[in-house]
Amino acid sequence: MGNFLELAMRRYSVRNYSDVRVEEEKLNYILECGRVAPSAANNQPWHIIVIRDVEMRRKLAMTYNRDWFIQAPVILVICGDHQSGWKRADGKDHTDIDVSIIIDHITLAAAEQGLGTCWICNFDAILCSQVLALPQHIEPIAYLPVGYPADSTDNNSRHLKRKSLNEIIHYETF
Repeated sequence: MGNFLELAMRRYSVRNYSDVRVEEEKLNYILECGRVAPSAANNQPWHIIVIRDVEMRRKLAMTYNRDWFIQAPVILVICGDHQSGWKRADGKDHTDIDVSIIIDHITLAAAEQGLGTCWICNFDAILCSQVLALPQHIEPIAYLPVGYPADSTDNNSRHLKRKSLNEIIHYETF
């Protein structure tokens, strides 16, 4: 495999999935990698809805109309529970941050297992909540299709175009 940096650089947003089924062991592994993610005050304000059924994937596609979206054999709907999310003294809700951490753990674990993912936030959250019958305090924050990339030509090198360290790192003050 290699080191963490190599893994992080190998991960990319997959938008072309094969129809190969994701093995239960791999799915459980990446979900477990997410489960152990850190969260503010260890509140773990997340819920994950695993969508494998073709008809449910089609219903979810009404909220994000892209042809490639339902190619993935698994779609994870990662939700935040704003009732259990930690709030800073000034009221800032850290639910979105905590959910971002679990998503990052899952995307990297998936890449380690040879699976592809694509972090999706541009969907109709209200319709998603209706389709999945989510309680009002549970917000669908992101979709994460999971599956085997259809081919290596989809490996968009855009993810490798990064700002240099001296553009983003500041010492002592901005």
